[in-house]
Amino acid sequence: MTDPARSRELAGSLGRVGVWTFAFEMHPGTQVREAAAAVEDLGYGAIWIPEAMGREAFAHSALLLAATKRIPIAAGMAGGSSDAAAALRIISQVSGIAVPDDVPMRLGADVTVMLRGERALMTGAGEFVEPLPGEKPPLIVVPLDAALGAGEVYREFDAHDPPRTPEELDAAAEALRQGVFEPVNDLEPAARRLCPPINDALRALREVGAEQPMVTGSGPTVFGISDDAEALAFLQRTYPGATFA
Repeated sequence: MTDPARSRELAGSLGRVGVWTFAFEMHPGTQVREAAAAVEDLGYGAIWIPEAMGREAFAHSALLLAATKRIPIAAGMAGGSSDAAAALRIISQVSGIAVPDDVPMRLGADVTVMLRGERALMTGAGEFVEPLPGEKPPLIVVPLDAALGAGEVYREFDAHDPPRTPEELDAAAEALRQGVFEPVNDLEPAARRLCPPINDALRALREVGAEQPMVTGSGPTVFGISDDAEALAFLQRTYPGATFA
């Protein structure tokens, strides 16, 4: 195309397509995450990176996808980790190369269990994953119009809530291996103190008959066990983002 005016017109109609950069190779992972998120916020739909230099392609691609996510930020749903795990699976399937054992933990503590994509017991810092028997129960998940950073919830927990002893944690892990599930989230009291709307959402789940309503992760998203379509429809009047999972 040789007409400059026509070229500018076409570029304008395409919008912001993507960014090609070598710069991410030169900076720490935390800065790369922030920069990738900023690129997405500017309206670009793609980031192209070299795969023959710097970080290995598995780790680099997953790192970028973990920073550009559609699960609500600070929802307590491991959005970054699930994106990273999905990226690793896709890269592995396309390339035919198995995911290196050390890559998931380098991207995040939850990535290893997300990579498995099944009911599992995760121990240690996230590196030990054991599959658990049984099927995932039907859930109603209720995202809130609020955000909680994991760091602030952990700080609140450390300041006010006693942690379980190693013996208690070992006993809970063994119970899970035997198929006994204790529905508890140790971070829930801290999340509820920091974000009172959580209390209303948990109450709403109980009122429609959902079982074991609780906070997911560090919140503020909540969930309960239910496959009742009428209950979901009722919840969606107040919480439009509520959905089955």
